[in-house]
Amino acid sequence: MSLILIVDDDTAVRSALAVTLADLGHEPAEAEDGPAALIWLSRQHADAVLLDLRMPGMDGLDVLRSIRRMPHAPPVAVLTAVSTSSNTIEAMRLGATDHLTKPIGRDDLASLVSRMLPPAAVTAPAAAGDSSDLVGVSAAMHQVQKTIGMLADSDATVLLTGETGTGKEIVARAIHRHGRRAKAPFVAVNCAAIPGELLESLLFGHVRGAFTGAVVDRPGSFREAQGGTLFLDEIGDMDPGMQAKLLRVLQERVVTPVGGRPQPIDVRIIAATHRDIAAAVRDGSFREDLFYRLGVVPLPLPPLRERLADILPLAEHFLALAAGDRPKQLSADAASRLMTYRWPGNVRELRNTMERVAVLVRRAVVTAADFDFLQPDTPDLAAADWLDGTLPDAVARLERAMIARALQQSGGNRAQAAELLGIRRQLLYDKLARYGLGVSENRTRDVLDRDETTIPVPK
Repeated sequence: MSLILIVDDDTAVRSALAVTLADLGHEPAEAEDGPAALIWLSRQHADAVLLDLRMPGMDGLDVLRSIRRMPHAPPVAVLTAVSTSSNTIEAMRLGATDHLTKPIGRDDLASLVSRMLPPAAVTAPAAAGDSSDLVGVSAAMHQVQKTIGMLADSDATVLLTGETGTGKEIVARAIHRHGRRAKAPFVAVNCAAIPGELLESLLFGHVRGAFTGAVVDRPGSFREAQGGTLFLDEIGDMDPGMQAKLLRVLQERVVTPVGGRPQPIDVRIIAATHRDIAAAVRDGSFREDLFYRLGVVPLPLPPLRERLADILPLAEHFLALAAGDRPKQLSADAASRLMTYRWPGNVRELRNTMERVAVLVRRAVVTAADFDFLQPDTPDLAAADWLDGTLPDAVARLERAMIARALQQSGGNRAQAAELLGIRRQLLYDKLARYGLGVSENRTRDVLDRDETTIPVPK
């Protein structure tokens, strides 16, 4: 039996978690706030801690910092009713095992506890069961945020991959901003935008007179980022000669300006590409040794069409930024139009779209007609079909359509569909039964009991 401390200022939340933990075969203990938790931990040891983030007085992050300084500190999972990219990243950077959004169901709690405790300690019942912000509530983005928190303080080289427009530079800046190098420079270089003959001088610098036109010394991007982070965007477009020189710099941590002498560097490298680098290695257009040197920590970024739950939060965020002191809001039909578009340009295209309507639409409410330049690629989800009847009716039709689309994209896999929608799997089960999508209402419990992984894809 494992002793698990619950730290939360809400009595009802503490009680609910305690009952569930006891039912899973663990011994719960409770603390009503941060100071009480630290006093409790100073007197006895817990096998794990479930820690609320927002509490009066001493917040969860301060409590986490104090716990992590303790000898033999227990694993800590941070729980919050309102998840943001900043608190997710910070919690993971400080050493939290996980960062979850309340409310937490029994299965999710059992899974969390199993991850926090060593295998021998997991009981049988538990085994059963601003413009730079990383805006997103989907499971996919939440995982990205947690990964950022875990690697922010490291100097490990990171390779960001994903389609054009998925926000790779924003993620790179978040890694820098939340890490120990945050007060030092962040320098970004687009390797695809610089001709090969100029890239060496741009990255490594040059001395006066090294070549025609070199009238002054230039330090180069590596030395400009000294102590901080150098972001090499579109690294997959770098020519083979520069790949060899970059590899040498990464191995020796020394740059040699054109016409100059070697200079030591202390720089963290984050690289990014929209290309399939593994395929480029296989066809010989990208060096295998450089690929492994850059990809110490690979971090793939999902396209927006796989983050359905993030489309409207991102749209509202970008609209608020672009509208400034003349706030605008999206009508229901405008929101549905955004949800039915596939966004081939990903987050970048969505941001450009919202900036466009913020400038061209003088009304306070943006409607579907203002997005006529976007054509939905799923006719059965057309916005006009949702607008009859009451607002609850329209919302229900939109919700059903989103669930149907997520099931289509996941091939009927309910766990993946729930991740796409940014909701818990149990909530998806309830809505599948409500809308008759793939599982009839009177068969839902049988399906859950058999733990089927897929259901028929709705037409």
